[in-house]
Amino acid sequence: MEIKMIEGRTFDRLQQCVNDLLEKSWKFNSLQVQKEWLDNQEVCLLLGISLRTLQNYRDKGLVPYSQIGHKCYYREIDFDRFL
Repeated sequence: MEIKMIEGRTFDRLQQCVNDLLEKSWKFNSLQVQKEWLDNQEVCLLLGISLRTLQNYRDKGLVPYSQIGHKCYYREIDFDRFL
């Protein structure tokens, strides 16, 4: 096994670069996850239905959804099952 020594400042910069890379990869992964979710307008356009019809589906429990504030989001996979 070979041991190499580096200065403390160099190690700190290397560690910061690795941390930055990890943070960027987490952000990228979270963006990919967000694309799996659709909002009301996207669902209505995909299904060719009105907002009121979509609300009826929610009220009857036909489609699962998540709500953040006053905005509803739907997973694409749930609509694949629904159809």
